[in-house]
Amino acid sequence: MPDLELLAPAKNMEFGKAAVDHGADAVYIGPERFGARAAAGNSVADIEALCNYAHRYFARVYVAFNTLLFDHELEPARRLIEQLYQAGVDALIIQDMGLLEMDLPPIPLFASTQTDNRTPEKVRFLEQSGFSRVILARELSLSAIKQIRTATRVDLEAFVHGALCVCYSGQCYMSAAIGGRSANRGACGQPCRLAWNLEDKEGTVLCENRHLLSLKDMNRAEFLGDLVRAGVTSFKIEGRLKSLDYVKNITGFYRQKLDALIKTGASYTKASSGRVTFFFTPEPCKTFNRGFTDYFLSGSSGSIDAFDTPKSVGEPIGQVKQIKNQALVLDRPHDLLAGDGICFPKAPGKLKGFYVNRVDGNQSVFPSGKIHIKKNDLPKGTMVFRNHDLKFARLMAGMTAQRKISLDMTFCEHSQGFELSCVDEDNIQARVLLCVTGDPARNPDTARTAIQKQLGKLGNTCFELNCLEILSKPVFLPAADLNRLRRDLVDCLEKNRLTAYARLTAGPRPTPVHFYRADLDFRANAANHLSVQFYKKRGVKSIDPAFECVPPGPGTPVMTTKHCIRRSLGWCSGKAGENRGKPPQPSAGPLFLTHGKHRFQVVFNCRECEMQIRTLIPGS
Repeated sequence: MPDLELLAPAKNMEFGKAAVDHGADAVYIGPERFGARAAAGNSVADIEALCNYAHRYFARVYVAFNTLLFDHELEPARRLIEQLYQAGVDALIIQDMGLLEMDLPPIPLFASTQTDNRTPEKVRFLEQSGFSRVILARELSLSAIKQIRTATRVDLEAFVHGALCVCYSGQCYMSAAIGGRSANRGACGQPCRLAWNLEDKEGTVLCENRHLLSLKDMNRAEFLGDLVRAGVTSFKIEGRLKSLDYVKNITGFYRQKLDALIKTGASYTKASSGRVTFFFTPEPCKTFNRGFTDYFLSGSSGSIDAFDTPKSVGEPIGQVKQIKNQALVLDRPHDLLAGDGICFPKAPGKLKGFYVNRVDGNQSVFPSGKIHIKKNDLPKGTMVFRNHDLKFARLMAGMTAQRKISLDMTFCEHSQGFELSCVDEDNIQARVLLCVTGDPARNPDTARTAIQKQLGKLGNTCFELNCLEILSKPVFLPAADLNRLRRDLVDCLEKNRLTAYARLTAGPRPTPVHFYRADLDFRANAANHLSVQFYKKRGVKSIDPAFECVPPGPGTPVMTTKHCIRRSLGWCSGKAGENRGKPPQPSAGPLFLTHGKHRFQVVFNCRECEMQIRTLIPGS
């Protein structure tokens, strides 16, 4: 059984180190360009520093290099990849197939989820094209993942937590269609999080000012064992733009979940070294979330949408029992404190909230400032959420975790003085000398205790002492000498660990194999001549330019999604949908999404249980 890898996001070097400290086996980070998150770029020097930090724990650093490239960017991209390889990066996450036509260093390539990895045919093709790993589409069920695993041998990575793109990744052109901000170029304007109206062909508003394309966040914590059995070995947390609290909290949460799975004795092993001690209790609902869904992993996922707000709702606290003397009385005990923030749905598409001024007993909550609670805003039965936990936020601002590599030390006499040696949990060894004679100890027990105390002071290092064996005769040695000996050993062991680190290496590029289709439209995302060359070498006869190069005409599908507005509103005849005071079902005919001057047609493919958003054809 391969190692199980917990993969966490790194907005920058600080966040990456925090992810490693909280148990990540690997982190992914964006470079200064081409990283699909324009607001999360990092210098090569910072990435190199993160590599050096992570590699001490045998943790890996992957660089997200997953934007589409234009022709004038190919050479700068190649030079940057060379620099990243020299910096110690373990793999590149890419979308643009043109990179496989370049002369790159032997750095492993991972197929980004942006390459639309939904079928066994696609994943097999990517494997045969030289990718070391494929990052699966988020929409896949366990059954679909098993089918891919049966048909391939490539490493499989799957998202397990975080924000969801409503469209199949790499196939969303809505932001580019609206304002020229391409998701495939790292500049998505997130129109899926906007409030939209749903109208019929006559312009009658069927659903007003709702976030009809906004989804809840993914949480697959209870399915990790199922994913392993389906063939997944890397478990990815979304969030390169999220806060440091989020990175610490969610990484810690999944570290504990994976460790519990590994302890089941099912021959699972961890992909990196060290034991993490947490100084808080990780709880996903305490940091940014829009509510949770497993998102089709188990088949039907129930409610997946977040129509009321694209913002974080936090954790459910209780339902409104009554409003009494300008206090909010909840139906159950809670731990709200002054300074906490609470929120609640005011109306469809609206979210309202306030900070807590004081709490009487364990139920009555008084708002801060001059806010007056209106019964119309908070009718009985309304669910109230805490979206800012002041106590938790203060806790997360401090030291929240410590990761240590276990080692055994031996202190003994040497012909030149004294020797301190060690072997760590990965069987990496180090040995240093202290060239002094030492004075015979007047009190052997006191001398022995002093040696144990000074040599065991590993507090600020990445190591922790399992046992210390003292084989020398009782001698007195100054604390300064013992401290220097310990520091030299730690430095030596850190260097030896970096030397012993087994960096991933890509093999020779395989001979091109035929692609399984002869014609490709704009959704192949071929934005440069090398990506076109890649597909032509593999038997593709016709390749349309990428949307970013030549936007297609009217009627273009700018989004295809497993989310269905009909199902969420309870209008699907095949599924019950979610009843939330659903509007009357429209008569047969096309539906449209409108936001200001923007208008798109909604098309339903019920056979595949998919929905498309298309640009308008004149006259429609």
